Amino acid sequence: MAKTITVLKTITVLNGPNLNLLGTREPEVYGTQTLLDIETKLRTHAKTHGLGINFHQSNIEGELVGWVQDAGMADQGIIINAAAYTHTSVALHDAIAAIQIPVVEVHLSNIYAREDYRHHSYISGVAVGVICGFGAQGYLLALDAIASMLADKKQI
Repeated sequence: MAKTITVLKTITVLNGPNLNLLGTREPEVYGTQTLLDIETKLRTHAKTHGLGINFHQSNIEGELVGWVQDAGMADQGIIINAAAYTHTSVALHDAIAAIQIPVVEVHLSNIYAREDYRHHSYISGVAVGVICGFGAQGYLLALDAIASMLADKKQI
């Protein structure tokens, strides 16, 4: 008798530079949860939607670009907190523009209540939405948004 293998639809979650320091880096701005705490909550929440998570963090722009391209070929959506690369990376903009899956931009802090240079995002223009200022909860909100888009797509 053949075994049935269930393949979960996956969402890639990308985290940019210095997010590996969450929990200790400026907790008054970024909160006290670690990136592992966020990943654990997100994986649990994804299961409620029947989704899997590919979770990555890098301080290297080119790695993030490669993961965007990979996800564009294999996954159903991307949640990206590009951190400082949000404000500098034309390469991430171009990679996101080149793929056909929904991308939600997330920031732990409200980037519009901070320094002026943080008010510009190269990613926002090619993302389906932006969630900022809700701390780690923003990742869960982004996952809910993508899950809703995927469910709506099934009904078409």
